[in-house]
Amino acid sequence: MRAKVAGTLAVVSAVAGCGTVTSAQPTPTGPGLVTLDKVTPPAPGGEVGQASTEFANAADLSVWTKLSETEKDVDRIAKLDVNKTVKGSMYVEPKTSAWFDGFRGPFVYQDLAGDIVMHARVKVEGKSGGLPKRKFSLGGLMARQPGSYATPNWVSVTIGTTDKSGRVEAKYTKDGSSKPKEAAVKSGWVELVLARVGRVFVALYKEDGGKWKVANRWPSTLPDALQWGITAYTDWDSYNTLKKDATKGNAKQITGQPDLKLTVDYVRFLRPELPEYADPLNDASVSDEVLIKAMTPDGA
Repeated sequence: MRAKVAGTLAVVSAVAGCGTVTSAQPTPTGPGLVTLDKVTPPAPGGEVGQASTEFANAADLSVWTKLSETEKDVDRIAKLDVNKTVKGSMYVEPKTSAWFDGFRGPFVYQDLAGDIVMHARVKVEGKSGGLPKRKFSLGGLMARQPGSYATPNWVSVTIGTTDKSGRVEAKYTKDGSSKPKEAAVKSGWVELVLARVGRVFVALYKEDGGKWKVANRWPSTLPDALQWGITAYTDWDSYNTLKKDATKGNAKQITGQPDLKLTVDYVRFLRPELPEYADPLNDASVSDEVLIKAMTPDGA
């Protein structure tokens, strides 16, 4: 069953708060400081819970939509299946592609609205094993404004190879201008969270056996109803002279040397909540520790 949450919630006014992450101190004795005891993990179930997918059988693919089909674009996915190539998982192999500034890559998604936590366990490898060898070969999670080809607006958290191997990249693209932030990450399975709550987007990650870390937080200026889903792209070098011409780069499939395979164990959707007085763009009001508790599933 497809969880068409956006259709019922899109009437809610868009969350359009803006600003930058600050460390301005809240009043020491006032309500601005959010402590761990004032937050709870996001709630499972409900309308968004219906969109969660464990990828236990091939039919689970039917609830996911290709962006290339709905917005009429080049299909840059070489292989996409569920519970076939890898048992109990979604498997994605992208063709040469990119999600950067105005460049477009593969994306499969569900339409959802409101405050959301998207939690997934993913593994990115090169096609011959190990980490991808081609630059900017990444896979993970994205939330995108529908119909924003002309002025791209989306946020993502992905893992793989940037200009260095073994990286997690959190990226906010606003009106076609991408601003990525990177950190080192171990190879193998990694849990990712991409979430929106109130006026903030957050990206978090956890290596196998490790602890949750905040990759970045951004002001939320996107509409209430978004496309939430899975992305994978690879082989930026093969764009060659088209690296500065997104229009021509998007017009056709670039022939290159794609080197990425993405395995997704599950994608789960939950509802997050923070106290009304919280300022999640101010890490003195909402610390990373508090944000992690509020944005990651209980026991994850």
